[in-house]
Amino acid sequence: MRPLPTGVEAVVFDCDGLLVDTEPCWTVAETAIFAAHGHPFGPEQKALVIGRTLEAAGEAMAQYFGRPGSGAELAAELLERVRKELARGAVALPGAAELVRACRASVPIAVASNSPRELLDVALWSAGLAEHFTHSFAADEVRCPKPAPELYLTACATLGAAPTRSVAFEDSATGIASARAAGLYVAVVPSLPGTGLDHDWLGAGLAAPEVRDWARGLARHDRRP
Repeated sequence: MRPLPTGVEAVVFDCDGLLVDTEPCWTVAETAIFAAHGHPFGPEQKALVIGRTLEAAGEAMAQYFGRPGSGAELAAELLERVRKELARGAVALPGAAELVRACRASVPIAVASNSPRELLDVALWSAGLAEHFTHSFAADEVRCPKPAPELYLTACATLGAAPTRSVAFEDSATGIASARAAGLYVAVVPSLPGTGLDHDWLGAGLAAPEVRDWARGLARHDRRP
């Protein structure tokens, strides 16, 4: 495992399951859909959909249910169910607000999310994090969302940062693949235990003292090559 880098030009965060505790909202919605089609929902099924766009999750469910061609219908149902769950509110995950503030004090930051803009905005506002981000990028605002690199490349370009001198914080294999393809350093706090995710740095949470100290120390380093 590589240490967190100090010569950083930007930090880009995933949202769901990383900054904001929205995964319970998604899990309730996904569990209901799987149950309606006669299937249980556990870690194996969660791994099929976590981190994916609505469209990709719909297609994954359609294949799992043996209902090819019904992906769009399932994605629409998932959106409606998650919308209802998120309306009840979601909270920032431990350490998220502190880390975001500490990074923002030293380097440009952004959110790159595989959620559509509607759900991304609700999650960030509900968790009290929206005010910290001038820039955020949603799945429905790019041609190829995660696992393609476009979201991360767009974020870095907007922030004026080289991807190879930027850090991505992620929690899922789909997001990690996107950040890796874009060339960012990949810091991972897994949403699912025991997944063996690719990473440069792996931690148990954003509140880890190592992460806090790293973020506070960014201001002491020259970020230019």
